[in-house]
Amino acid sequence: MFPGGNKGMKDLMKKAQKMQQDLAKAQEELANKIVEGSSGGGMVKVEMNGKNQVLSIKIDKEVVDPNDIEMLEDLIIAAINEAQEKITQTSQDELGKLTGGIKIPGMF
Repeated sequence: MFPGGNKGMKDLMKKAQKMQQDLAKAQEELANKIVEGSSGGGMVKVEMNGKNQVLSIKIDKEVVDPNDIEMLEDLIIAAINEAQEKITQTSQDELGKLTGGIKIPGMF
């Protein structure tokens, strides 16, 4: 039997449902969160939402050199990667508060 009988089981189920609702709300809030990644001292900036969708890319004129396209490509990749790292860290921080640090597969 479960400690506390049926009442204990009902309490546990209520807590699990509340946690599930809180996690769903936190995931929705994270999906709407916008972060910025940058590279080249801020010459390339990328805005990304919590769904890892790129919303905008800003490129300073000074970094556009037709003779060195590879550098610009590398700066864009670096800015996107930084934004993705920020989203991942934010997700882990926010959802970790709700799960008490327990990593739930598929959540992060």
